[in-house]
Amino acid sequence: MGARALRAPAAHRAHGGQVTWLAEDRGRLAAERILDAAGALFADSTDQGGGIGAVSMGDVARAAGCSRATLYRYFADRHELHVAFVHREARRVGGLVAADAARVRDPQRRLVTAILSAVRRVREAPDLAAWFAGGDAAATAGLAQSSPVIEALGRTVLQDPLAARWVVRVIVSLLITPGADAAEERALVERFVAPVLSAPASPSP
Repeated sequence: MGARALRAPAAHRAHGGQVTWLAEDRGRLAAERILDAAGALFADSTDQGGGIGAVSMGDVARAAGCSRATLYRYFADRHELHVAFVHREARRVGGLVAADAARVRDPQRRLVTAILSAVRRVREAPDLAAWFAGGDAAATAGLAQSSPVIEALGRTVLQDPLAARWVVRVIVSLLITPGADAAEERALVERFVAPVLSAPASPSP
């Protein structure tokens, strides 16, 4: 989540600039409620053909049951709201993927499991799957490639930062352009991705 999403509004700060624990908790709960409302709107808008971009800040405020002024205390604009939502969900999915991969001992099979688990879990969540539909896919791909949070999640299965970034590209590619079925996607990852990324890195010349 973005830094603004974790800050309590100025009106909740105690004297001397210190934020009370209660205000911090309320601020986190408010930000989570806003992000939950945004997620539901993203899924609904995509189902109706509007997409992520059709959801306005006013829509989010109404769905969250707050004023636009309150919404802007936590998120400066739509981009900040989008980044906070994607980062929150990336952390959630990353924890599930890490748990799935941890059950596999062989490094190559573990990488296959992690990639396919990430793809499956995103598809299972309508508010996340919406980001890879139609006209929103290109913007989502750009966000995924520029996000240090998402790159860090890739490094939970591969320590090489370039390899981790490539894993993110593979996952995004499968989400935007799915294979014919699950069996084909597994075969693609097993034959063309895992053998390369699981191999020891070649020393630089």
